[in-house]
Amino acid sequence: MNPSQIKVMSAGAVEGPVHELAPEFTRALGHEVELIFNTVGALKARFLGGERPDVLILSAPAIEELEKEGRFVAGSRTELGRAACGVAVRDGMLAPDISTPEKFKRMLHFAGSIGANDPAHGGSSGIYLESLLKRIGQYEEVRDKLVLCKTGREVALAVAHGRAEIGITFTSEFVPVAGTRVVGPLPKEYEFVNGYAGAIPSGSTVEPARAFLEFLAGSEGRARFKAFGLD
Repeated sequence: MNPSQIKVMSAGAVEGPVHELAPEFTRALGHEVELIFNTVGALKARFLGGERPDVLILSAPAIEELEKEGRFVAGSRTELGRAACGVAVRDGMLAPDISTPEKFKRMLHFAGSIGANDPAHGGSSGIYLESLLKRIGQYEEVRDKLVLCKTGREVALAVAHGRAEIGITFTSEFVPVAGTRVVGPLPKEYEFVNGYAGAIPSGSTVEPARAFLEFLAGSEGRARFKAFGLD
């Protein structure tokens, strides 16, 4: 790899801001950035399988677990933002009322198709949604209506292209996809908020990687994350 290039493997929930900020980082500091987006589970498996990025961005629990195993440069962990799981529909469609648990369950009952992350691919929102549906007793009713996708971006595209009537994943994954409209987060009683953080794996090109994380966490980066619905 070119020494002026860094490889970044990132969870899809923060794809929007990371994708926009990477070229700005390149223009500012001259380091090219190779971006790879996927689910937390898929990226973690690739990392544990031996693939070595210069920056790894995963959910905060996954980063913490790997950090405890001593897999990162000490002190490199950087908190980036929190994503909330929510609902979106195609632009122009009537937005369902999901303000209470009963109204959310009513939406699930009447929806013709529901785009969601496939839990088998390691997406945090898909794993959570499956557990939620089982907890509220609607998994058997909804299962055959699920349009399972490999990533949150694919969920958003399924909604935009009409393959799914509604989509449920992190709202930050709908924002970059034209043709989708975020309805809102899940009801308070069902909310799922996931923090995301980045770290530098041991053996990486430390200085450019550290500069990239600092750029993401700086004032412009924070504003961009917020624009995508990431607190």
